[in-house]
Amino acid sequence: MLRICVDMDEVLADTLSEHLRRYNAAFDENIATDDLYGKGLWEVVATDRQKDLRAILDAEDFFADLPLMPGCQEVMRDLATRFDVFIATQAMSVPNSFGPKYRWLQRHFPFLSPSRYVFCGDKSILRADYLIDDLPRNLLHFEGQGILYSAPHNRAGQWSEFVRVENWQDVEAYFAGLGE
Repeated sequence: MLRICVDMDEVLADTLSEHLRRYNAAFDENIATDDLYGKGLWEVVATDRQKDLRAILDAEDFFADLPLMPGCQEVMRDLATRFDVFIATQAMSVPNSFGPKYRWLQRHFPFLSPSRYVFCGDKSILRADYLIDDLPRNLLHFEGQGILYSAPHNRAGQWSEFVRVENWQDVEAYFAGLGE
């Protein structure tokens, strides 16, 4: 059976919108996703506010109620019937996110066993046929087929070595007919 690993942040969970919402509220700014074309939020925020930006991620409740990416639950449910599906998240970059991420996954993806969650730091350790991720650096050293999930920060640059998907409907179309 083919194995698919799926990133959580910016692929299943809309982490960016929550990060922007909290940052804009705290500093009375209006940074929008359109302002991030080809850039990460860290590149747009002033250097004197980098610690504040990090503190938002480190907040105990940050990962608890992130919005879902549209269509991800339905497509993941279908993929899980035809493939060996794992969720791989770089939780090591925000260690206090383990609990909230675990509970978020349980709430939104109850059809996946917790044994299918991979909390890691370096995704090059993953052994799968496919990895769906928004960070090109995670796909560069992955040994299977990298699938780049479009996000504002990865829009600039071609990344032609990866299949690019714009949304979960594209993911569904990519895997249609495979794994049967």
